[in-house]
Amino acid sequence: MRRNCILGAVILLLGLPLKGQEYKKVIFDFAHPQQTIHSFGASDCWRTQYIGKNWPLEKRERIADLLFNATPDEQGNPTGIGLSLWRFNIGSGSHEAGDAGGVKPLWRRTECFLDKEGHWDWSKQAGQRWFLEAARKRKVPYALGFSITAPYFLTKNGMARASEKTKYANIREDAYETYASFLAEVSGKLNLDYLSPVNEPQWEWVRSNQEGMQATNEECCKLIHHIDAQLKKRAAGTKIIFGEAGDIRYLYRKNTDKPDRDNQINEMFASSGKWSISGLSSVAPIVTGHSYWSTWPLDTLIATRRQLKAEIEERLPIGYAYWQTEYCPMEKNPDNLQGGGGRDLGMNTALYISRVIHHDLVVANASSWQSWTAFSEWNYKDGLIFIDDGTLETGASKGNEAMIETCKYDGTFRASKTLWALGNYSYFVRPGMVRIGGSCDTDAACLVEDATGMMASAYADFKRNKWVIVLVNYGRSDVWTDVSARSLPGGFSGKRFKMYRTSEESDLKYEGVVSNRLLIPARSVITLESF
Repeated sequence: MRRNCILGAVILLLGLPLKGQEYKKVIFDFAHPQQTIHSFGASDCWRTQYIGKNWPLEKRERIADLLFNATPDEQGNPTGIGLSLWRFNIGSGSHEAGDAGGVKPLWRRTECFLDKEGHWDWSKQAGQRWFLEAARKRKVPYALGFSITAPYFLTKNGMARASEKTKYANIREDAYETYASFLAEVSGKLNLDYLSPVNEPQWEWVRSNQEGMQATNEECCKLIHHIDAQLKKRAAGTKIIFGEAGDIRYLYRKNTDKPDRDNQINEMFASSGKWSISGLSSVAPIVTGHSYWSTWPLDTLIATRRQLKAEIEERLPIGYAYWQTEYCPMEKNPDNLQGGGGRDLGMNTALYISRVIHHDLVVANASSWQSWTAFSEWNYKDGLIFIDDGTLETGASKGNEAMIETCKYDGTFRASKTLWALGNYSYFVRPGMVRIGGSCDTDAACLVEDATGMMASAYADFKRNKWVIVLVNYGRSDVWTDVSARSLPGGFSGKRFKMYRTSEESDLKYEGVVSNRLLIPARSVITLESF
């Protein structure tokens, strides 16, 4: 018995698999650098309007720490997930319009800095501005403003959403320049780095559950040209980003179910496109899209991202980047039985989203990955931090309006495993780091196999001679792993790493120093940081 115990200890120390345990060799090649990482972010929609304005200051600060802190505690555990980009929703005034604005849920109505008489009020959106400043105080480097619809008083129907199914934008023909001027003014006042003026133009937005504005490629082009002129007029430093496609396939496919709102890479981003925005000085060379509806089955998850990457590389000049700017799981499938429904603070949703992040970064070559929303009060999977009244842990469903009203002023906040799993990327993979190519990146069969087992990606900081490896073990078995690198630059360590784990038992917990041969626990997300 004593001999067996000693043998087991030796095996653990040497990092060798025991009989019957899974084993995986992971190889990265520094001779094949990939995209430069820009950021990891999340959106303030829509709950920050109440949390940031009304909740007790001590709770607000703790929540902001969870999202934005990039520092460890005395034991080396991260105190937050260190987001590097914060998305600010530029409101349409559906709050001021009331029921006539067409948006039924009070939590999804937004204030507007401009009123229908043309008067500015920069005290509006106080809760959102609080979180924007909280991000900046914690050194979050980038702020992005995004608009879901034109202010209600500039729309055709006087509402913050459409009232009939049509592909055309709900904005008056004489209001494009005014809307562009409004967005440019807000961008300057809030000192935004980026402005996204159109959100998911493919959907018709006729339901009363939220704001929204559809638009054809021609209309998007027209608006962006006006915004470009307004930004140049103000000598603003804000850059326009465009896309926010409701499904990434609309970026590169034509003749879809959304005519005049698809094939956007060819029609809008390419210099030869019919409605090109190429060459406008205020437009950043960035294509943006949302990962909804393309994550299942696994061959679709992989194929759509390979096609997107190929289309960008073939049609656009070198230097264009892809950003994934919105995601939460909504598809019902064997790995996500309830779809978006059912609040889940545990590892199932965290791993599902981690798999999407991995493939967006490794297959689509995304340089930025942004979560849909930071907060949720609902019994839904759309948040990183969930709020409730302290008794209804599942969050609100229809009929729980009293709880929702209470949470406008105070409540309980719950950090999900999804928050911490995102932190396995956002805390360690900082702006300017470069993804290092892996042996499985371009092999479709290998990618499909790894998607139910263990996925690996690596990122290098060439200024500090450090690199980071993120390992997502989706499977239900521990995996002995051997991590190695080809063409490892001088000054980089390939043998010793600090290890951080997110699992059912751990929230991005510092686990100590490990070698490049180590056991990756089942159903966990692991980050290895060289030193």
